[in-house]
Amino acid sequence: MSGTRLNKYIASSGLCSRRKADELIEAGKVMVNGKKITELGFLVQEKDKVFVDKKLIHPVKLEYYRFYKPAGYITTSDDEKGRKTIYDLLPESMQHLKPVGRLDKDSTGLLIMTNDGDLINDLTHPSVKVPKVYIVSINGKIHPHELEQLAKGVEIEKGKIAYADISVLEFDQERTMMQVTLYQGLNRQIRKMFEYVGYEVKSLKRIQHATISILGLKRGDVKPIKPKQIKELKNFLNRISKNA
Repeated sequence: MSGTRLNKYIASSGLCSRRKADELIEAGKVMVNGKKITELGFLVQEKDKVFVDKKLIHPVKLEYYRFYKPAGYITTSDDEKGRKTIYDLLPESMQHLKPVGRLDKDSTGLLIMTNDGDLINDLTHPSVKVPKVYIVSINGKIHPHELEQLAKGVEIEKGKIAYADISVLEFDQERTMMQVTLYQGLNRQIRKMFEYVGYEVKSLKRIQHATISILGLKRGDVKPIKPKQIKELKNFLNRISKNA
């Protein structure tokens, strides 16, 4: 019998990933043509009407963009404190898209914006070590033994060990500029790691997330990601998830 698996259909609406869709199905929150469905392998036919939490959903066109976040904006769609958000900069046609991960208010650089719930899950799931590359500047000249310490891992919060691959690009007595590659997604991880060894991060810019680069973007710019690049990204994620 032909059709689309229910979890894939829900994910194609942009509501969530297939994994989250499975949870919604098992929790009895999904109905097809007025009937509650809890079977994960259920196949949706072309004329079926699917409801999640009593709301009718439809498959949507998947969209992928690169956005160069400037400093001074938080990565959220709404802020109860009234601070500026990235959505103040994005066009009306992109207000429904979600960022893959976050950059804090003072950080700049690459954000992937999409409505592909599966891709968001694959890029942020803690079981898959997806590389994220940053250019980081700190106050003072860092010492080799401190770099070794950060590579091995430091406890930035109780029970949370953070590590990173770090290479020094430039330095003098006043500052050190480095390329930092993370494979984790801990809150304010880079700032806390350098604070642990006694330095303050002066600037932090994400230049790459998995295979997607900031190359060709200026601050505030938004550009579509080409289908070929999305295919390369998904192939890369498939490869590293097999080794997870």
